[in-house]
Amino acid sequence: MQYFLSMSVRIKLIQWALVALPLLSAAQTKEFIISARSGDTVRQSNASRDRSESVAQSTETAPVAGLETEGGAINTLPLFGERAKTTAQIDADIHFLNDCDRNFASRPEASNFFAARGWDYIADGQLDTAAHRFNLSWLLNHKNVDAYWGLGVVCYQKDQLPNAIRMMRKGLAVDDSNTVLLTDLATVEIKQYQQKPDDELLAQAENHLQRAIAVNPSAPSYQKLSVIYYLKANYGRAWEYYHQARTLDLSSLDIGYLNELLAKQPDPQGVFK
Repeated sequence: MQYFLSMSVRIKLIQWALVALPLLSAAQTKEFIISARSGDTVRQSNASRDRSESVAQSTETAPVAGLETEGGAINTLPLFGERAKTTAQIDADIHFLNDCDRNFASRPEASNFFAARGWDYIADGQLDTAAHRFNLSWLLNHKNVDAYWGLGVVCYQKDQLPNAIRMMRKGLAVDDSNTVLLTDLATVEIKQYQQKPDDELLAQAENHLQRAIAVNPSAPSYQKLSVIYYLKANYGRAWEYYHQARTLDLSSLDIGYLNELLAKQPDPQGVFK
């Protein structure tokens, strides 16, 4: 799969290898989620894009005091490390915001632009640069769900699962009915549970999936619920949710997970052997 932007529809593919079950060495879920979203593409001339991107790049290379911290470069830490900034950092922010005010019709528009660039850099595997773009998106508009969502994906890719969960939950606080984000968040919570079992965390993952299904039933959400009940050793319920996923989208089913479920209990409906 690939990420791409079009002028009318932005299709965000958040597809990463995620071990579906702690008992498996090879089975993987197919995705975070594929989400098609329209009406939020930033329309700009190439010159404006280049100027704005140049300003962002200058903050990556300029020798600004205090940019390095024990946790790494502040630009690449989620939400700039969520700490007080130095005078030099504040001056750099002001310069960046002023430049965006000149090149964009509004700060929310500029925020959308830098979030889109963040997804591009994730697709290219440039995670630190992606994190910086999502941070800039957040600086421009604290209500941009993609800023938090993107930082969550970056943290996930860096195997920083608690931070990934924390960022995605911040995004959910902005848009609590976003079914794709709800399912992505549950996916990360499930993986964190696999690494460090916590019944409350698994319950939260289930709650997020049930909320997503209540708004917009989808095969990925049902399949994640199936995984949760597999982890609970409730294989009957796991099969029920797996078949609901099958009914909605057969092509989305994880065959590796199916084989593990079959090993635990034959398909009660006899569809899979």
